[in-house]
Amino acid sequence: MHRRTALGGALTALATAAAGVLVAAAVSTAPAAAAAGGTGTGYLHTSGNKIVDSTGATVRLTGINWFGMETDNKTFHGLWSSNPWRSQLDTMARLGYNTLRIPYSNDALKSGATATGINDFVNPDLIGLSPLQILDKVIDYAGSKGMRVILDRHRPTSAGQSPLWYTSTVSEATWINDWKMLAQRYAGNTTVIGADLHNEPHAEGTNPAATGACWGCGDTARDWRLAAERAGNAILGVQPNWLIFVEGVSCPSGGLSNVWDNDPSNDEDCGWWGGNLSKAGQFPVRLNVANRLVYSPHEYATSVYRQAWFDDPSYPANMPAIWDKYWGYLYKQNIAPIMMGEFGTTLQDPKDKIWLQNLMAYTGTGVNGMSFTYWSWNPNSGDTGGIANDDWTTINQPKQDILTPYLIPPTGGGGTTSPSPTGTPNTSPAPTTPPPPVTGGCTAIYKQINSWAGGFQGELTVKNTGTAAVNPWSATWTWPSGVTLASGWNATVTQSGTTVTAAGPAWASSLAPGASVTVGFTANGTAATPGSVKLNGTAC
Repeated sequence: MHRRTALGGALTALATAAAGVLVAAAVSTAPAAAAAGGTGTGYLHTSGNKIVDSTGATVRLTGINWFGMETDNKTFHGLWSSNPWRSQLDTMARLGYNTLRIPYSNDALKSGATATGINDFVNPDLIGLSPLQILDKVIDYAGSKGMRVILDRHRPTSAGQSPLWYTSTVSEATWINDWKMLAQRYAGNTTVIGADLHNEPHAEGTNPAATGACWGCGDTARDWRLAAERAGNAILGVQPNWLIFVEGVSCPSGGLSNVWDNDPSNDEDCGWWGGNLSKAGQFPVRLNVANRLVYSPHEYATSVYRQAWFDDPSYPANMPAIWDKYWGYLYKQNIAPIMMGEFGTTLQDPKDKIWLQNLMAYTGTGVNGMSFTYWSWNPNSGDTGGIANDDWTTINQPKQDILTPYLIPPTGGGGTTSPSPTGTPNTSPAPTTPPPPVTGGCTAIYKQINSWAGGFQGELTVKNTGTAAVNPWSATWTWPSGVTLASGWNATVTQSGTTVTAAGPAWASSLAPGASVTVGFTANGTAATPGSVKLNGTAC
């Protein structure tokens, strides 16, 4: 269980377990198709309080967290469920989440790290892969759907979070070197847009002997602002196109407030772990590459910790001033963009529904609103729950209903047939006019990738051998009775009776002359070769 415990707005435990220095070669991954609409085109940068794409168009990131790579499993949670990993991403994109924030620990990056908790029957394509190789696949598929990815160094080790960006066993050098490795690994892949440097720096110890993360105190061993500059500039030195996401602290001094040290003279104003950016205006993060800085506060409800402001007689009217003070001023004064990296609630307390509704309204509507990534997709977040229900397939509709008006879906689609909130298949409506016939012909090549008791995985490559583009394209084939579709990708794949249809997604709806498309799928039943393959009604 991914649990957060609150101590003065504190979230989760200190990490002290060992981690080593990673030495890894860069891995070349193909750049994702250029995104458009909700996530823009090319790499992103900032302009005042806006995030803009390579054309200067304003982009609002409306995303979600999918955690697990920071835990002992060293990979995404929910891979143990009966819902394939691609199908889960399909659902996120369909619901309107255009960005994926992925927490990790440095343990998951080590040579020899092993991913566990994977349902091999449902996800046979992940068998034997390392945590980084699984991350590669998730990034590539998310990019094919027009989604963006933010990497989040969540913990030094899988044991737990830490107040500082380093521990006695995980040095600052390890932290920075691992970031540089990731920046090099995904260089040129515009799906990966930036680095959330360290999750939830926070106070520890009592003043004047504070030992936690401060902001602007000038102590290089504790000043998170200075550390963020060192890491951010190191990353930009190898990948100048990335955005650098910088969270706040809890108490600017780095020491716990008087509530915890019984020192009435210390009346410091403290907030959530990672949520206090009140000193960022006075002490801004200075990066060597202009227009790359995004501030990323965290904000939570009573299900995490019952802050005093929740019981103020004026609640919720008091909340905008609190958000203004901690981080909203940076946006309102046009200093920098805000990307709220985490916020969430179980919605069990009626105050939490009011909180979430008011917080979303505070971020603004439309493309000019503040960016965010909701915590979380995972239902196993102990004190927030998730958008996914415990089956990792159906969704928590009350939460989704509050978020939906603020979501800007990624441009693109495809992948598997995603479940609707009730768990019934979500099939695309039939087109009002039939797709155009193929001018010429087509060929089809089938390759079985894997098989297991009760199922198999395959790829069907269909080539347009005609003289004109097929737009939109749609391939069909038949299977013997008893073979049923489990998941599919690179197209919107559905099944009716024994006929399977793979429809071209919006991001790749045209199949040019001489071009081919490879539709991947997993199926239940005895392995069978697709029969009677057709491209827009023309037999291949």
